Amino acid sequence: MSSPKTAIPFSRATVIGTGLIGGSFALALRRHFPNITITGFDEPDVANRALGRDAVQEITGDMASAVRGADLIYMALPIAKILELMPLVAGHAKPQALVTDAGSTKTLIAVEGAKLFKNGARFLGGHPIAGKEVSGIENADENLFRNTRYTLIAEENDADPRVQAFARILRTVGAVPVWCDAETHDWAAGVVSHLPQLLAVALASVIREETDETGLPLSLAGPGVKDMLRLAGSPYGVWRDITHTNSENIARALDRLGQAIEHLRTNLTSKELEKEFRAANEIYRSLQKQG
Repeated sequence: MSSPKTAIPFSRATVIGTGLIGGSFALALRRHFPNITITGFDEPDVANRALGRDAVQEITGDMASAVRGADLIYMALPIAKILELMPLVAGHAKPQALVTDAGSTKTLIAVEGAKLFKNGARFLGGHPIAGKEVSGIENADENLFRNTRYTLIAEENDADPRVQAFARILRTVGAVPVWCDAETHDWAAGVVSHLPQLLAVALASVIREETDETGLPLSLAGPGVKDMLRLAGSPYGVWRDITHTNSENIARALDRLGQAIEHLRTNLTSKELEKEFRAANEIYRSLQKQG
């Protein structure tokens, strides 16, 4: 169950974007902090489905009023939409509010946040390292953040009680806050999140182009290929803004991958390949320990 209500200075929350991430956050908040009233804002059909799932207690078509009454404002939207709506949120959020986002890249959002939230409402950039290859409120899960890491663009010892309260919420729903600056986040995400996604897309492309009219080699694909191609099920609409706003880091990561692939290609029959397998095994074991 949640920490005492007095430890969390939020009585009303507004979730802007009630899809997979926003819906999951709302469900987790409802489960662990039942005294917080949650308003959902989204396209009418999406918002109504969130209401039907009991992720939110009320919905509104007027974002200004939803923002105006909230202590906690959670923006779970594509990056371009977050950037577009931030001025409106900043203009209507009450001075005591905490505004946070769940965008997958942070540098542009952090720059905009610093410009718009100079006094009063506090902006806290965030990125849940959680998700699924499918989107939508139908796939939202109150346990989505359990045993995951959640990046916060702030110092761990930030003295703002709103920031620390949000970190307590994350811990309560099962996430581990990771504190860093926006540029560091985008470099790291480019390597361990954005590169794997594009690698899955590239692998799927090779398999598709190699598959002939008999269905080979695709029909011989086993669990290993399915595991590697799980990310290939992600929709482009989710990734468009990510690639546009972190292109330099992603391009660098793709260059490094290209170098690594070329190294493997030139060492397919040498002892060097064993060394690369051992190094890969080590990284895999590290991830298993990390959980």
